[in-house]
Amino acid sequence: MKRPDIKLNCEELTPANWVKFEMLMGERGGCGNCWCMLFRLPYKNFQQNKPDGNKKLMGALVNEGNPAGLIATAGNEPAGWIAMAPREDYMKIERARNFKRIDDKPVWSITCFFVKKEFRKMGLSKQLILAAVDFAKKKNIKVLEAYPAIPYSEKVPPPFLWVGVLSAFLQCGFKIVRQSGRSRAMVRLDMV
Repeated sequence: MKRPDIKLNCEELTPANWVKFEMLMGERGGCGNCWCMLFRLPYKNFQQNKPDGNKKLMGALVNEGNPAGLIATAGNEPAGWIAMAPREDYMKIERARNFKRIDDKPVWSITCFFVKKEFRKMGLSKQLILAAVDFAKKKNIKVLEAYPAIPYSEKVPPPFLWVGVLSAFLQCGFKIVRQSGRSRAMVRLDMV
């Protein structure tokens, strides 16, 4: 069966389009009331902030003008999300032994994806990655990094692929800079 061609419009998350982000994330905040705060907080704080605190924290970040990611719409309907910000904004990435910095270049990290159920398996992750690359070029960001999953089978449930899939990043020009076992990689795109 041929997948339908979906054309996404991607824009930076701002207070002006926050309502689209709320619509996309729904009552459960994407997955498990995360609201894309997992990598930004110590785990204990992240858990204690459920169900509403993580949403409030993300809202405050956006209202203060901090980068959070790109919201994607198909027509007028929110369809997907890609989280991206300076690496130092993601405490868990900065502290992770598996993802230690490889140099002292300023880096922006892509940490997570959320695609609305009815838009899954249509190639939106790749479109979101390419939108992130375009955004980075416009903002004069020189290095993008991500920490995608390496699926162990064809039937991995989508919630387990929220960090993205290695093959999609490779198709978008990213290169593996480190591999953490068989399940995760650290990839990079230098745009210099």
